Amino acid sequence: MPDLVFLIVLLALIGVPVMLACGATVFAAETAPRGRHGRMHSGHLVAGAWVAAAGLALMALVAWSTHEDVHYDDFGSALTLLAAIVGAATFVLGLGPFVPWLLGVLGQGGARLPAALRLSARHLADRRARTAPAVAATMIATAFAVTVAITATAGTAQSRAQYVPQARPGALVVRLDPGRPGLGIAAVQAELPGTDVAQGAAPADPSSLTVSTADSVTIEYRATEDPPGEPRISRTVPATVAAPAAAGVEAVFLPAQMVLGMGVKLQLEALIVDPSLHRVTAADRDRVQERLGESGQAYLEEGFRPSLAWLLFAGPAVPAALAGALAATVRSRRPVRLLLLADGSPAAARGLTACRAALAAACGAVPGAAAGCVAGLLLAWPFTASVDWDPVPRVPFETPWSSIALAAVALPVLAAAVALLLRPGRRP
Repeated sequence: MPDLVFLIVLLALIGVPVMLACGATVFAAETAPRGRHGRMHSGHLVAGAWVAAAGLALMALVAWSTHEDVHYDDFGSALTLLAAIVGAATFVLGLGPFVPWLLGVLGQGGARLPAALRLSARHLADRRARTAPAVAATMIATAFAVTVAITATAGTAQSRAQYVPQARPGALVVRLDPGRPGLGIAAVQAELPGTDVAQGAAPADPSSLTVSTADSVTIEYRATEDPPGEPRISRTVPATVAAPAAAGVEAVFLPAQMVLGMGVKLQLEALIVDPSLHRVTAADRDRVQERLGESGQAYLEEGFRPSLAWLLFAGPAVPAALAGALAATVRSRRPVRLLLLADGSPAAARGLTACRAALAAACGAVPGAAAGCVAGLLLAWPFTASVDWDPVPRVPFETPWSSIALAAVALPVLAAAVALLLRPGRRP
């Protein structure tokens, strides 16, 4: 039952922003005038502007409230992030009436355009109640993809700054079950026979030993057999640099014999394979982990690896944007007039279809990319807000401007290429 409740809540949290954003298609259809020469009602544009401004203000408020590099509560951070997402969806919703307005401007003011583009603009503007929702769908999908790309870039940069390696690059660390360390040793010996393996131990009672560093190492300890109330003994020993530490690794290694001589009981905690002695591959790690089962965990230090999970969200937006442009092309289909070629050949019909598809995609992709940039840059603040008690200061990130521009240009080209395969309208 709790899983069902969580699923319902998750669907509600996702569904509300999606419904708001998709409402832009309905907004575009309801505000579109009939015919190419119909004028947009100024009240519709004003209403859309107010809705977009409200969403923009909400995103800006959340960005301002999360701009400090401090600890943010888990639940509060989730609520502010949800508010920012709702603000972004509301911002896109308000852009709905501007889609038929843009189609009308192009349809009436394209006298200087080439014949193919001029005729395509008129066709798209003739049936704005049918074409505007499809173009709005392209705008929504493009805005979503760009927003996800920007926030993912910001999140990746912040995760890279917060990443702390657990060992030297290339080292295999096998964390053992304290109750069954022999199983871990057997697994490593079976999968990596003849490999030199170092053992890492830790005090059986973590409170029995603390270490602080300066030019020397100060060790405060209490023998395991001593009663808990017994005062600790302080000992200072000189420190020696064994080898340069890897970036982000800070560790002090105490010889096991020295710690045992203090009366502190140790337990085997991990096995470590030095990469300078044996190169461990990801396949080796997987085999060790499979043999370990639940009795340990094998970890191969490979450095920071950015997550590509955001592609699962942004990827489907590309075919959705393309589908919107093609739907607008089909809904604007008209008999081919003899404006491109004197004989009105099928090549002219296919060329006109491709032009309509490219123009429909551009009318959705360019405003969508601009809206996605605004939303992505504002949502980057709550997406990188830290919930750790020791937050890492935010680091700058490079907005993928070139990829965004390429997407805005490539989508019309791709739409035109696909439209060439569509069946052209009948000749008069």
